[in-house]
Amino acid sequence: MIPRLPLSELFPDFHPAWILGEDEDLIVVDKPAGMSTHAPEPDRLDDVVTRLRAFLRARGDAEAYLGIHQRLDRDTSGVLLFTRRREANPAVARQFEGRAVQKTYVAAVSGFGDRAPRGTLRHRLVPAPGGAMRALSANDARDARDARAARADRGGADAARGAGGAKKAAGGARRGSPRGGASKPARGVEKAAGAAEKSSASGALAITHYRLLERRGDRALLELRPETGRTHQIRVQLAAIGLPIAGDPLYGGPEAPRLLLHAAELGLEHPGTGAPVVFRSRPPAVFEAWLAGAPVDPYAGGVAAVERAMREAAERRYGVARAGDTTAFRLVHGAGDGLPFVSVDLYGEHLVVSLFGAGEGEPGAPPRDVVLDAADRLGAKGVYLKARPKHASVIVDARREEFAPRHAVRGESAPEEFTVLENGLPFKVRLGDGLSTGIFLDQRENRRRVRELAGGARVLNLFAYTGAFTVAAVAGGARESVTVDVSRGAIAWARENLDAVGADPAAHVVVEADVFPWLKAAAQAGRRFDLIVLDPPSFATTKKSRFSAESDFGALAALAFRLLAPGGRMLACTNHRGIARARFRRHLHEAAREAGCDVVQMKDLPDPVDFPSDPGREPHLKSVLASVGASAASAAPSASATPPASATPPASAGPARRGPAAPARARRRGAR
Repeated sequence: MIPRLPLSELFPDFHPAWILGEDEDLIVVDKPAGMSTHAPEPDRLDDVVTRLRAFLRARGDAEAYLGIHQRLDRDTSGVLLFTRRREANPAVARQFEGRAVQKTYVAAVSGFGDRAPRGTLRHRLVPAPGGAMRALSANDARDARDARAARADRGGADAARGAGGAKKAAGGARRGSPRGGASKPARGVEKAAGAAEKSSASGALAITHYRLLERRGDRALLELRPETGRTHQIRVQLAAIGLPIAGDPLYGGPEAPRLLLHAAELGLEHPGTGAPVVFRSRPPAVFEAWLAGAPVDPYAGGVAAVERAMREAAERRYGVARAGDTTAFRLVHGAGDGLPFVSVDLYGEHLVVSLFGAGEGEPGAPPRDVVLDAADRLGAKGVYLKARPKHASVIVDARREEFAPRHAVRGESAPEEFTVLENGLPFKVRLGDGLSTGIFLDQRENRRRVRELAGGARVLNLFAYTGAFTVAAVAGGARESVTVDVSRGAIAWARENLDAVGADPAAHVVVEADVFPWLKAAAQAGRRFDLIVLDPPSFATTKKSRFSAESDFGALAALAFRLLAPGGRMLACTNHRGIARARFRRHLHEAAREAGCDVVQMKDLPDPVDFPSDPGREPHLKSVLASVGASAASAAPSASATPPASATPPASAGPARRGPAAPARARRRGAR
């Protein structure tokens, strides 16, 4: 039996407290940060419109009509208005389109300096790379017009001189002037002016009025009233004057727990009565905390404060929880959810709390009992504990009670082994069996991608642990697979997971082997695979070898690339925090060149929504999908020479360099 999720407690459709006002014509809500107004993907469940409609239907409104006239960026919180009747749409639409709606925002910035406490920002906004916008000032537009006029004058003179003169003038224009005497900076200015001219011609005018609300040291809160409603208007305009909003990485804002932009007020004429109405929402407490600039201890408020933070984090997992096909995911992910050094994972009806870093009572350590008591109040049947020291090398036996008590420390214990679902696929887990549980939840979206790519493919899963990637590949229609791990217990567990989805043992084999010598032997045997999953531990030690992703990943990846068939793909991952994304990609490029592979695409893959990054830091998990060209590597035999997938290279092929035992792998995965 697969345990249910306690959805009614942690994942309601919509909180009544979010509704600021409602009548037969309008419903106005206080949108939380991190929630999209209206998701573009039809299968998404976690946007405001979908959730509010579900709430209204559950309340008895079968149609649950919502007219959308206003949008807020996903990470912007605050007042959001919808119409409840189609008859109300014309009056509301006229006001939004005619700029008659009074919209007021609050933003947190740093470096306000000696600017005037009030002012007006005027820019033309044009698209920029990466989904951002770019602001052009009035000076940019004027320079662009001057450059266009100058080129027109030169063009007229060239035409008067005839074809020969035109050719000469064109050469001079390339050099910066008709006489060819302009310097390189002058050429750069003209080129920039030309780009500005082209952009300003298609840019949309944005006008925003600002007022200084409060200032403490270098930090300030601004009130902003936009006249226009352009994409990212306030964010891009403040960035253009050197005041990017705190927590806005897209526009270079200073570090903050979230994007500190809040829709504080919305005023308009009521569509039914014509009377003026104003809806207000106070900025969340995080604005005041950031303005104060003092470090905030999220645990100082005791159990109630930590429980509140956990519930807010759970709120951001609504889409995962309510999809109906996943019963295991991360509920709280450290500083990314405002609770540093703590993670909380949900497995059916039970929670697993992990405490990271310093020991109990040391500076920076979360208070154990406070965290466990808060988790216990979330409504799960029981709570397990995993204590993960700062240095994993201190763990000799990951099953010791001091690190991983075998039974729940709050509430009821779960069965020793039970099944959870991930995207509809079953996986066996053991919550009391050491630091790891049998599945690494941060790889959920990567397993979904493998499932989508595996149709008809030969798949190789390295450092496979309990074979979750292989299960996904089999579900996606892989014709053959090989699952390799050094741990006998993990491989037996992988076989059980594969049997649960009906995998043919002859086509989908599991191999207990050290990965490095296995790869060498497989290359010598002419093995080739269409899809390879490479997800090694950050650190591992066996009786014969030591491995560090920081120093050894490149050599490992080169061996794996040699087994990739023409046109194949490799999913490579690391959760080593010391390896930046750019460096990881560089390792893979170098490994592919060493293996003689032509990489035609290398794509960074995002983490699941339940694993938000720490503020100002890269995601802990770096995932790259590398695709190679249709031509084989120079040393590769033809595809027709590929032996069957069930053939296992000799275990004696070369000295063992790699292959974590189960406890070593658990130490690595503790960071997840």
